[in-house]
Amino acid sequence: MWTCRSCIRLARQSTRFAPTSQTQNFSSHTSSPLLTKTNHFASNYGHLASRNLTTSSDSRPKRIVVGVTGATGTVYAIRMLEILREVGIETHLVMSKWALATMKYETDRSWDEVQALATKSYALRDMAAPSSSGSFLHDGMIIVPCSMKTLAAVRAGYCDDLISRSADVCLKERRRLVLAVRETPLSAIHLDNMAFLERAGATIFPPVPAFYTRPKSVQDLIDQSVGRMLDCFGIHLDNFERWESFRKA
Repeated sequence: MWTCRSCIRLARQSTRFAPTSQTQNFSSHTSSPLLTKTNHFASNYGHLASRNLTTSSDSRPKRIVVGVTGATGTVYAIRMLEILREVGIETHLVMSKWALATMKYETDRSWDEVQALATKSYALRDMAAPSSSGSFLHDGMIIVPCSMKTLAAVRAGYCDDLISRSADVCLKERRRLVLAVRETPLSAIHLDNMAFLERAGATIFPPVPAFYTRPKSVQDLIDQSVGRMLDCFGIHLDNFERWESFRKA
């Protein structure tokens, strides 16, 4: 008797939860919010899938940001701009006021002449220039020469001008940053700043001349140093002698 009553109870429960025609037709009259949003996106943005999209690196030219500060050695920056112009690489130039003063003392070049070597140039206080933003794509930055003041500013993240800000952007975006530091002798503070920035991802590049090439002029020394700096950006030139082995007597 107990078995019969249990069977009747189970039969009634099955009947209670059986899908009715109204329940079965519910999905045909309504749609879920997720499905509605999906259909909306497909109808408005589905055309993007059919586009032949290209990456920015495929459509833009190779470009280097060049910062010049007040340390001695503006001849390195000028030679670099000349070479990059010759090989068709876009350059974005920023010079400090003390870089201009040093250039006038060390060379016969004018600002107009040097500015003409760059693709684009910017004022030191132009904090709205493209290189101040990480969304501006480029292939790296070099500060040549790099004064100890600028080195300290970059190390501290003190971005009070376009050169230090552009360098700071390179570090945060994990882009190549080369610092052609010029000072001698070096204090413990200088060395600590260099070590810190090297650990942060920068390349410390003192323009130390190489004499195994047996340079015949100052220009030979400049070309060798600039060529090695450009090696850091994957720009390899053959306008200077590279080490192969000891010369045979």
